[in-house]
Amino acid sequence: MRVLLHGSELSAATAAAALAWVGHHVDWLLHESVPWPTLANADWLRREPSLMAQIEQAMVAGNLTIVATPDVSETPDIVWLALSPSQRQSANSLLQHPMFQEYSGAVLVNNSTFPVGETERLHSLMGHQHSRVALPDTLEEGRAWLSFTRPVRWLLGCDDAMGEQMTRELLRAFNRRSEVFQCMPCRAAELTKLAINGMLATRISYMNEIAGLADTLGVDVEHVRQGMGADTRIGFEYLYPGCGFGGPNFSRDLMRLADVQSSSGRYSALLEQVMDINEQKKETLFRKLWGFFEGDLAGKTVAIWGAAFKPGTARIDHAPVLTLLEALWAQGVTVKLHDPAAIPALYSAVGQRDDLMTFEDDPYLACQGADALMLVTEWKAYWNPDWHRLASLLREKLILDGRNIYDPAFVANCGLHYRGIGRRADPTTL
Repeated sequence: MRVLLHGSELSAATAAAALAWVGHHVDWLLHESVPWPTLANADWLRREPSLMAQIEQAMVAGNLTIVATPDVSETPDIVWLALSPSQRQSANSLLQHPMFQEYSGAVLVNNSTFPVGETERLHSLMGHQHSRVALPDTLEEGRAWLSFTRPVRWLLGCDDAMGEQMTRELLRAFNRRSEVFQCMPCRAAELTKLAINGMLATRISYMNEIAGLADTLGVDVEHVRQGMGADTRIGFEYLYPGCGFGGPNFSRDLMRLADVQSSSGRYSALLEQVMDINEQKKETLFRKLWGFFEGDLAGKTVAIWGAAFKPGTARIDHAPVLTLLEALWAQGVTVKLHDPAAIPALYSAVGQRDDLMTFEDDPYLACQGADALMLVTEWKAYWNPDWHRLASLLREKLILDGRNIYDPAFVANCGLHYRGIGRRADPTTL
């Protein structure tokens, strides 16, 4: 099929490479804010496993072409939109192109996180001789190529048989192992995507509330988590306390769902609480540090392991580290931060500062001369550190575990002070 794909998001780059890989002819119309030289050098794209290599391979093979304008001599079978919520006007401009009024039979595939009902509105701009489907973006950052080419499920919102048939054919190569399409009306698919992330965020925030209560009551929240997860009605997924979640898609979907509620005349107290709890939890490690030093933080040096909003990505959008850094700097704390991927994004967000030193190679360099270590992003390289080496490097021997990945008793036995999210090294330690 001939595909006209518009966007510069991760979802656009992944779809462009994957569709070209299986033989479709993809004309990739980038968003004007991110031309190819900028996108090709984007750190988040180059660090996404396999993706840049697949893009380059598709370009060499001739199945993927970067275009400045739609090629009116080759009308597309598929118009694939993968844009951010702020780029809706760009979608409007493309779909009002005269070529869509001059022929029929194209399918609009809306892979963007737009408001519920937007696929219908965009389709109306093309003229109703075309079909439409909503295919909400469900990619996972850090494994985008795998999640597109070996999907667990796709939410396929379609209101006519032609749209469904064409989309199934477009993605047939990725739907061979088992049926992965969940078909429903367009609006239902758009709302389902937002509702899924709203539910996952609610589980995380609820578990964080329980962890806070466990801290107060002197209970190790790991016992509670194990007990809850063993209940088959609950399960273990997204039941891990931590120092808050972030990410461009997860946070954006929550805000989008809240906007949908508001525009429908319904106020969601639950969603507001979920988002408020998450913002509060981003300060949890700071509060534990404050308590340990009894508020005397001026002049202290703190090591931080991890800045990315999750392992496997170079992005820090809405990441807990941003809130944490602001709180530390406000108290006169110097930060030494290690992250294997997100340092460029961090500097883009906060700029160069005298009270910030960064490291990308050896994480122990960040700990030299520091009073305490905060674990913020659970990169695999951090899971089994040399505890005796850390004890010799950290002046106050304090470990603040923002993801509960360490064994509190083991860390304490190595001569360090442990503080987790609702975890306890012994019955007398909060």
